[in-house]
Amino acid sequence: MQGQAPTLPLTVLGGYLGAGKTTLVNHLLRNAGGRRLAVLVNDFGALSIDETLIESREGNLLSIAGGCVCCSFGSDFMAGLMQMAALDPAPDHLLVETSGVALPGAVARSAALLQAIRVDAVVVLVDAETVRARAADRYLGDTVTRQLAEADLVLVNKVDLVDAAARPALKDWLAARAPRAGLLECERGRVAADVLLGLQRGAARATGALSGGAMRAPEDAAARYASAHFELDGRVDAQALAARLAAPALGLLRAKGIVRDADGRLVVLQLVGARVALDAAPVGARPGPL
Repeated sequence: MQGQAPTLPLTVLGGYLGAGKTTLVNHLLRNAGGRRLAVLVNDFGALSIDETLIESREGNLLSIAGGCVCCSFGSDFMAGLMQMAALDPAPDHLLVETSGVALPGAVARSAALLQAIRVDAVVVLVDAETVRARAADRYLGDTVTRQLAEADLVLVNKVDLVDAAARPALKDWLAARAPRAGLLECERGRVAADVLLGLQRGAARATGALSGGAMRAPEDAAARYASAHFELDGRVDAQALAARLAAPALGLLRAKGIVRDADGRLVVLQLVGARVALDAAPVGARPGPL
């Protein structure tokens, strides 16, 4: 357990070409809800930020409507991360958009080397209509399956293009190749920022799953997710609690809260899929709802 919680949560967004990553990023920037998001990309042209969102450009930094920013880091990824972590005021969350052929798990491991960064999740976007064919391709398959294997959350995009009767088989196929991940269905990259990036206002809550672990994300997504919160009395085994919450059978996508560990210390517990972080609570924190 770390003695000091890192200051900037980071989500790595991966997925093969055509999965819809650019559409998703633009959707998040349009629906940040007053939060300051920072998007880190290798090249502005590759990401194609919606021109209607850009307020100004200065060097490798774009100012986006609503207080968000977008930074092009070129070939120096770690320098780009440090630049984002040093922003004043600091962003609420950092999103790294990788190329279609990149392995987002490796990107997350590199980012975790910086003390100012906490890796929140590795999110892999897939095209529901084509992912199985691409995974079977002799040239593309290894990349696709390796992306899935290290995902904490798999966004099954374009699910409206797949017949409803075929979706259970697709879900089972993805679950077998992404055993650590929660599965979240969406259309046109429309996912609530609260669920994808953990940007809940007020008390932290656990986000539960519907239909045996998969959740739909309609346009009014934020109002449609099943959620719950609970408070714990006294001390708990934080590691054991985290393991129970991360169990695939429970179907949680995300959970966050402050608990008192067995040794009496306050601990911040954060979970995305099977990824669990336990950090010392900041000074002045009090136990709060999960």
